[in-house]
Amino acid sequence: MNVTTKIDPWLLRTTNGRFSSMPEAPVLLLKHTGAKSGQTSETPLVYATDGDDIILIASYGGSPNNPAWYHNLKATPECEVVVKDRSGPYVARELAGEERSAMWESALDVYGGYEVYQDRTDGRLIPLLRLERA
Repeated sequence: MNVTTKIDPWLLRTTNGRFSSMPEAPVLLLKHTGAKSGQTSETPLVYATDGDDIILIASYGGSPNNPAWYHNLKATPECEVVVKDRSGPYVARELAGEERSAMWESALDVYGGYEVYQDRTDGRLIPLLRLERA
């Protein structure tokens, strides 16, 4: 994970989101605003899709805490994505209920390891966020 977070921002920017260091899963570059700092950050993330929307999985490798990018999107849902034919501005919202359950299954189809991550979280329900075009 540490290698990916260092290599992928450059690789995704350089190839306009066509290539990442993880060919086995779709990866995008999320540009988001820091909740406290107000600074723009870039985070490479595996993602799922639902029609034109992008689904982000805040697994943080199964940590009991949510990742910083999740807190940033909750504070400032406007963001930008760099990935193949879906690059551009988006607005994030957290999924709940049946919508979350359906998208969780889609996330598992993209990467089955999310189920292992959920088991590691110490009871934290892994949040899913839907990115819709701004």
